Amino acid sequence: MTSTARPYLNRRLAEFGTTIFAEMSALAVATGSINLGQGFPDTDGPEEIREAAVRALRDGRGNQYPPGPGVPELRNAIAAHQRRRYGLTYDPDTEVLVTAGATEAIAATLLALLEPGDEVVALEPYYDSYAASIAMAGGRRVPVTLRPDAGRFTLDLDELRAAVTDRTRLLLINTPHNPTGTVLTRAELAAIAELAVERDLLVVTDEVYEHLVFDDAEHVPLATFPGMRERTVTIGSAGKTFSFTGWKVGWVTAAPGLVSAVRSAKQYLTFVSAGPFQYAVAEALALPESYYDDFRRDMSARRDLLATGLAEAGFDVFRPAGTYFVTADIRPLGEKDGFAFCRALPERAGVVAIPNAVFYDDREAGAPFVRFAFCKRTGVLEEAVARLKQLAV
Repeated sequence: MTSTARPYLNRRLAEFGTTIFAEMSALAVATGSINLGQGFPDTDGPEEIREAAVRALRDGRGNQYPPGPGVPELRNAIAAHQRRRYGLTYDPDTEVLVTAGATEAIAATLLALLEPGDEVVALEPYYDSYAASIAMAGGRRVPVTLRPDAGRFTLDLDELRAAVTDRTRLLLINTPHNPTGTVLTRAELAAIAELAVERDLLVVTDEVYEHLVFDDAEHVPLATFPGMRERTVTIGSAGKTFSFTGWKVGWVTAAPGLVSAVRSAKQYLTFVSAGPFQYAVAEALALPESYYDDFRRDMSARRDLLATGLAEAGFDVFRPAGTYFVTADIRPLGEKDGFAFCRALPERAGVVAIPNAVFYDDREAGAPFVRFAFCKRTGVLEEAVARLKQLAV
């Protein structure tokens, strides 16, 4: 007989349950709605990169377990990318680790670096896996809330400094920021770096949207600031940059001791993954600068299409400086509960969005905001905009 005195699920994960992405994607299927909730493109990336994966499969490269740290070709390509774009020099053998997407990189890093009771200061709203990974590691999350101001979500540096205590182990930073679309400025990053050095903190920085910055925004890695290279774990990913999210190829770059620690945890998660795709991503990282320029230009046009359509439908829109998400305020529509709004939206307008409150500890702060993804075909976005304009009638 099975005992029911104690719940099956570990208490550290009890608060999380099924992700909102699964719920809303299922709702999209059930109602035949356009899914602007989950952040994945509806077209594949460059044909030559897809063919590189096919070629690796046919040539027998990666069909068996690849090396634990990742195939040398990809580690070399990652190191070359960091050096070419940011002037950051990493040893591909000791300072680069390939992971099963950025999500595993985040989990392995936090499992490796945290002891039970350690505090993690994170920018709120934050991607949902952050909270779950901190919980699995036995850490305590301490949110610092990005607040809307003059059309963007801004970081209060005084609030960030006040959140750091003697129990703080690390800062968890995400820029370009999902879901708000904020790109932290040089001044904001310099202040974060100064605080980390002053308080001797580790920093984990999620930079998976590094190539998706628009207008005058600039992505600057935290590891480039004085005193930061030796204390920063930088997380990157191929999925968002090359539109192959299903391949799940991510990476960590950091000083040897940090990479060794993360690898110790990672080896007991997936061990290794995505063998043939690693070779393809190595080729992708060598694409010319024109690829990135075209990618940004295309996504910027899609952002503008959706943001303008949302504004015409009656939302108050925060036009993102980065990522491929638009955050919108539902209060001008007479709404205030993002959960209720998103659950009703498929029936009302045939579109699925995500309530931002799921990314907050302070659910009230996130209640009136919803997130739409614009990484979809132009025709799909045009149809979604047409449907959403029914809300303004």
